[in-house]
Amino acid sequence: MEQNIYDNPEFFSGYYELRSRSDNYNDLLEQPAMANLLPDLRRKSVLDLGCGFGRNCLDFINRGAIHVVGIDISEKMLNVARSESSNEKIEYINMSMTDISQLNEKFDFVYSSLAFHYVENFAKLISNIYSVLNDGGFLQFSQEHPIVTATNNNVGGMINYDENGNPVSYTFSNYNQSGQRVINWFVDGVEKYHRTMGEILTAVADAGFIIKNVCETCPTKEVIEKYPFMEREYIKPNFLIVKAQK
Repeated sequence: MEQNIYDNPEFFSGYYELRSRSDNYNDLLEQPAMANLLPDLRRKSVLDLGCGFGRNCLDFINRGAIHVVGIDISEKMLNVARSESSNEKIEYINMSMTDISQLNEKFDFVYSSLAFHYVENFAKLISNIYSVLNDGGFLQFSQEHPIVTATNNNVGGMINYDENGNPVSYTFSNYNQSGQRVINWFVDGVEKYHRTMGEILTAVADAGFIIKNVCETCPTKEVIEKYPFMEREYIKPNFLIVKAQK
C-alpha cells in the first residue's frame, strides 16, 4: 500500500491551499492536457484512481458518464469530494489503488491524475487496471515526469538562471537509478517512486495495452501571457501523460 501522506494535517493543509491558488501547476499544465486527451465518456463507466477532491469525477458525469467510482487512500480528500463534488452517479470509496482487484465491477475508462508516482509496484498496478477494464476501454494517467522524479537528494532537480535572472537550463541526476525517493514537500518524509520513461511505457505495453498518446506537458501561449514565469517550463516537462487502450 502506498503512503497515506494526504491525511497528515500539515500536508493536507498545504496541499489544499496550493490547489486553491490560480497559478497552481495542476490547473495551468496538467489538467488542460489531460482534458484534451479524454475519450468520449457518454454512457461510459469510469474509475478514478486517487480521485482527491473529486473534481474530475464530477466532470466525467458532466461529460455524460453514467457511473463513476472515485477511490482514494485519504479520508480527508474524500471528505472534501463528498462535500464539494457529490452526485448520485458518483461513488467515493476509501481504498488504496493497489487494492482495485477487490472491486467487483469493470469499467470503460480508468483515469488517474498525479498519483501513480506514489505506487511502488507500477507493473502490478497496470496489470490490475487491465483486468478491471472492459475490452476496448481506455487507461489515461498523469504523473510527475521522470526528469522531475529522478534526482535523489531530498530536493530534486534545479533550474539554472543567467546573470539577468532568466531561466536557461535544468540540472538533474540519478535518472537511471530507479526506486524510492524521499522528499520534503510541505512536510518531511514524503515518499514517491522514480521510474524511467522506458520502464513506464514498457510496463504499460507488457500488460497488454496499446499506447495511443504520450504527452509531456508544456504551457500554452495563453498561460505564458497570463503568468510569464511559466516560460521556464519550456526548459523541461513537469508532467507525463499516457493514454492507452485495452
